[in-house]
Amino acid sequence: MRRNQNTVRFRMKAGLGPVSNAVMIALMLSVLGLIYLTQITKTSTFGYQLNDLTTKQEELASENTDLEVELARLQALERVQQSDVAAAMTTPTSTEYANTN
Repeated sequence: MRRNQNTVRFRMKAGLGPVSNAVMIALMLSVLGLIYLTQITKTSTFGYQLNDLTTKQEELASENTDLEVELARLQALERVQQSDVAAAMTTPTSTEYANTN
């Protein structure tokens, strides 16, 4: 015997057979498949949420444009009513309408 060397050797007595190896590989592949499916599902869910938010943003931008046009129209009417020309106008004493019959 040599110095600093173990005198006992350990041997593995029971090993996995070919059927056990095939079952383990099938389990690993199914777990990887489930992980893949969950990731794909998350991605598509985020895609739907992004699409909904984009649609909402476009609707709000359109509404904002409509409100800006309405604001400009109301401000223009107010400016005309407060102008010097409008203040100098007088109300008519009588009005007559044309008869379209």
